[in-house]
Amino acid sequence: MIEHKDHFHGSDLEKIEAIYGIRKEDIISFSANVNPLGISTRLRCELANHIDVITTYPDREYRGLREAIARYCNTKPEHILVGNGSTELISLFIQITHPKKAMILGPTYSEYEREITLEGGRTTYYPLREQQDFRLQIEDFKSKLTDDLDLIVLCNPNNPTSTCITRDEMRDILDVCKEHSIYVMVDETYVEFVDDISAITAIPLTAYYNNIIILRGTSKFFAAPGLRLGYAITGNPDLLHQISQYKNPWMINSLAEKAGEIMFSDNEYIQKARDLIIAERLRLYSMYSSSGRFKAYEPTANFMLLKILDESESASSLFDRAIREHMMIRDCSTFPFLNDRYIRICFMNPSDNDRLFHCLTS
Repeated sequence: MIEHKDHFHGSDLEKIEAIYGIRKEDIISFSANVNPLGISTRLRCELANHIDVITTYPDREYRGLREAIARYCNTKPEHILVGNGSTELISLFIQITHPKKAMILGPTYSEYEREITLEGGRTTYYPLREQQDFRLQIEDFKSKLTDDLDLIVLCNPNNPTSTCITRDEMRDILDVCKEHSIYVMVDETYVEFVDDISAITAIPLTAYYNNIIILRGTSKFFAAPGLRLGYAITGNPDLLHQISQYKNPWMINSLAEKAGEIMFSDNEYIQKARDLIIAERLRLYSMYSSSGRFKAYEPTANFMLLKILDESESASSLFDRAIREHMMIRDCSTFPFLNDRYIRICFMNPSDNDRLFHCLTS
């Protein structure tokens, strides 16, 4: 198991407040990777009008919510499970499948390894290489898929590299995994931010492969991390039955259930968020690439990995400089295979993005 260092997470604003004496309300977090639009106006108004839903238990089957998700994702309601954030669903899946040995694409989110280790499993990493701009080399990766593996974990787009695997590449991976009886867990937390979702999401593959489960949430794209609403999609009926038997009867509360029904049909908000991120991603990649201060790795999600070229600077010095101007970036030295030469920023509103750029390059 790789040792993970302590760090400031995007949700650790209270720690920042205590250490730097800056009110958390005054901090713009370029670290949390959350949609800068905040929750939609429609959700804010309609959810307030449904406050009485807390006077009754949620539907145990969450039929209305699963139907809303199915329409949003173009899949079947019976292939959907909802949970208290995607983190809970990751935990449930690992508890059910008990992988003895898993391979994780790295650098990536540390929760995957933690859950596997808690269940007594062993993890190995397939490292994305800086020499290839952290893009997965599919043929080499497939050569590492062997009978001794029970599970592979793919974050797609990957955090923190913002690189992604296409659906055609995912199909190739699934075919090899099928030969070796390997489950594939795909975390699509950031897929709604990509240019062409249909070219990346693996959800259509769940109709043909029973060795894949896809995880998504509402924390990042819908700017609702406090709602704790996540969902999983799989076409494996046995796995669905096992998880349904194992999970708590009410995975999410009545307000989260109603919020989901509203947000997944809010097409105006969805398009507005995508338009903003796509435009800022293109603009900021160009700005940082031509700055001479950073190597920017071409992003596909709502965040970008940057390598610091100025030898007099480090991830910690830039973090300190930004936070003193009430902006929080991600020091990536805590990720496996990265070091203090890397930071990650997410894309916020244009004026805030410009202010951070000036701070980091002046």
